[in-house]
Amino acid sequence: MDRLDAMRLFVRVAELGSFSAVALQNDVARSVVTRQIAALENHLGVKLMARSTRRLTLTSAGAVYLEKCRVILNLVDTAEADVAAERLAPRGNIRISLPLSFGIKRLAPLLLDFSQRYPEVSLDMDYSDRRSHLIEEGIDLAIRITRRLEPGDVARRIGSSRLLVVAAPEYLARHGRPQHPAQLAHHECLGYAANGSVQSWQFMVDGQLATYLLRSRINANNGEVLTEAAALGLGVTLQPDFVVASFLAAARVEPILAGFPVPELGIYAMLPSNRHVSHRVRVLMDFLAANTGVA
Repeated sequence: MDRLDAMRLFVRVAELGSFSAVALQNDVARSVVTRQIAALENHLGVKLMARSTRRLTLTSAGAVYLEKCRVILNLVDTAEADVAAERLAPRGNIRISLPLSFGIKRLAPLLLDFSQRYPEVSLDMDYSDRRSHLIEEGIDLAIRITRRLEPGDVARRIGSSRLLVVAAPEYLARHGRPQHPAQLAHHECLGYAANGSVQSWQFMVDGQLATYLLRSRINANNGEVLTEAAALGLGVTLQPDFVVASFLAAARVEPILAGFPVPELGIYAMLPSNRHVSHRVRVLMDFLAANTGVA
């Protein structure tokens, strides 16, 4: 194993905190990884990691070496990527995490188009609404739809989505049409939540952002399910435009409270914080941004 390969292996072990996890990712025996790290320590003449039966921690020398390795590897990756980008079409594998509804409705056609344009790039697509851990799972790019980013997130905004409050015409005929967000407290609300029953919906009221806590009888972590429930007359739901578009077109639901805008959601391309962004990933981000509303 050459010096750069040893550095990459050490960085992966440090990030995952486990020889076994790295061995599994590389499809080798755990003993192979431990021997390679031991050989690196022998070469350097210092202990990089303190091992125990329960955990693996970096020594002070290991922590310093980790940061130096990251800088060196990033420079190497950048140099190689810049050279390759000048003379080669994008190539290689991209692991991408996608939100379920938006991924299927809006991104899947774009990604298939991208695949046709760049036949030397392979795509490994994971459709799920769970928040993936980019570094631990080896994901190159994740698309997330959110109102706010978390501290430390490395992201590029590639689009936005409006949120709409909708209900079925039959529901509104039975229960009345709310004229103000405060009146939602007297309606059946269908909430987007992984658990719990208290929803927080925000609206612009008289130029100010107002928050309303609403108790919902039906909760789900999928907007399609909640909009279908609304279309069946079970209540009112707040969903992104890409979810409700087909329901609106079929007149199964209609928008309400249009005079009280809801803050939009940002659509972001999320990147691992520990790695150089490859040329193929940059090309994919540019392609998605150009086709989802942000050039």
